Amino acid sequence: MKLLAQINDPVYQKKEKYSAMDTFFLQFIRDERDLPFMYLIVEISCTLVPLAILLYLPVAHGWVWGLLAVGYFVLNNFYFKGPFGLMLHCTCHRKLFKNQYAKANHFLPWVLSPFFGQTPETYFSHHIGMHHPENNLPEDKSCTMFYQRDSFRSFLKYFTSFLFTGIFHLSAYFLRKNRKKLLMSTIMGEMAFFILCIALSFVNWQATLVVFVLPFLISRFISMLGNWTQHAFIDASDPGNPYKNSITCINVKYNKKCWNDGYHISHHIKPNMHWTEHPVYFQRTTNEYAKNQAIVFDGIDFLGIFYNLMLKRYDVLARNVVNINNSYPSQEQVVHLLKERTRRISG
Repeated sequence: MKLLAQINDPVYQKKEKYSAMDTFFLQFIRDERDLPFMYLIVEISCTLVPLAILLYLPVAHGWVWGLLAVGYFVLNNFYFKGPFGLMLHCTCHRKLFKNQYAKANHFLPWVLSPFFGQTPETYFSHHIGMHHPENNLPEDKSCTMFYQRDSFRSFLKYFTSFLFTGIFHLSAYFLRKNRKKLLMSTIMGEMAFFILCIALSFVNWQATLVVFVLPFLISRFISMLGNWTQHAFIDASDPGNPYKNSITCINVKYNKKCWNDGYHISHHIKPNMHWTEHPVYFQRTTNEYAKNQAIVFDGIDFLGIFYNLMLKRYDVLARNVVNINNSYPSQEQVVHLLKERTRRISG
């Protein structure tokens, strides 16, 4: 176990002086704290997108094309995917552009998202329209409650169900809830992406595989891995309590790279909280975390938690749990708590 240490995750620090580029971007965006998003959008638009286009053009062949394809794959899935995906997440909760530039808010989901395997609008529909309202309870079609959450076999069942039937379950959910706008945007976004992939396959199927199809499969896998881990530890007696159905990861590089996404408990408590506010909110409300025996990890991110969970290395996980207000008298008790909260909950 660890004692609660000083938090080094990113918080907002107002600039003393804005650059000319900062000033230019600030006239379009609603919140100056989101300036890093604008620079990320420009970086992706000036590197990844031109490289994708280059893969379709008849200018490179053989090993040169292969080298460009590998470069695109690495840049997309190992450099940009995390920051882009969580930027998309943040901008679903809080619109990036001012009202007078509202149409620009379609740039991320409709122009850049397909390059990362995110079908237009479906992330918003799933996450904002279903996941948060249902809070990982049975009506949530990505609910983890009914799986043994330290079993890789159970995870594969969870992932394959989402991959092949998730869109149908989501559509049925919106139909049942009579949320026609979200239903239509989900269907349109999913169909638009697959029509694009089919059409571009007649142009260059190898480029379509690298540019769109592989990122799609990887994105869906990572999305489910993330949701599985974020909701792996659930108190069966109180599964709707965000302190008891979610986790928080502090002091990890992932929070610096992906906009404090490790703060999943506070994200479910206050979904519209700005990403820079989570570390401060966490430190201000630690008593609530202790009272609810919330599971907070220090120095290990979601990927590390998933890895150790699949290996059932509860000793490693317990060593990284923060003992807030000395809530746990021993590491053995923490191990017992973690095991209890990963058990499959009967329907």
